[in-house]
Amino acid sequence: MSYLKRRIQVAVIGRCLTLLFVISCAQTAMAQSTLFNIPSTDTVAPKKVYTEFDYFANLPKQDSGMFQWFVPRVVVGIAPNVEAGANFLIAHVPDSTNSFFQPNVKWKFAHSDMKGLAGAAGIIWYTPIDDRDGVDSYGLVYGNFSKKFMGTYGPRITMGPYGIVGANDDYYGTKAGAIIGLEQPIHAKATIVADWFSGVSGFGYFTPGISITLPHSSLLNVGYSIGNDSYDGNNNRALFIYYGITLN
Repeated sequence: MSYLKRRIQVAVIGRCLTLLFVISCAQTAMAQSTLFNIPSTDTVAPKKVYTEFDYFANLPKQDSGMFQWFVPRVVVGIAPNVEAGANFLIAHVPDSTNSFFQPNVKWKFAHSDMKGLAGAAGIIWYTPIDDRDGVDSYGLVYGNFSKKFMGTYGPRITMGPYGIVGANDDYYGTKAGAIIGLEQPIHAKATIVADWFSGVSGFGYFTPGISITLPHSSLLNVGYSIGNDSYDGNNNRALFIYYGITLN
């Protein structure tokens, strides 16, 4: 074998190994079930458990005071392309703290790895744990589709509709709208992430940030959420940090 042929083979093998490493890192990063706020089209693999802790802190604080959300959550792969889990939201606002239980289920009903396409649908139910008098329970239903563009650093776009069901007349905010998300890899272990819930409500935020793949099938996301009504001078903006890990 000539020296030139040997060099070409080494270069090809090296590129293949690099590509496999990048793909494996991307698959680990996409094991999450949300981007920041919006659901992704990913589901946790069967018999796997994904756990996460979210921290959402009002910055700068509003004139009425600072709000903070603490959200531990767990998601389990219960069947191929089906996951179920629960969030436990602790919402602290000036002079008050409330807790909410949020069971959820998602079904990835379509996917094509060759075409980079996927579709999913699910529901998240929101119900208060304490101070139930006068506090509404309701569900958020959604359907979304994603397209992953080919290439080592090809982006993935996610979008679809959402709606609020089961809410009474006291529910405040938009009851239907769109969800849009973008994931743009910039490094084998770093991805620019941005997502948006349309409407003015507790969901209505635009959140850009970065996702870092960490060892042991874990990830760290850091972003800044901007309320769709924050242009009104109410400082409805917040630092958003979450850490997640997939357990065997």
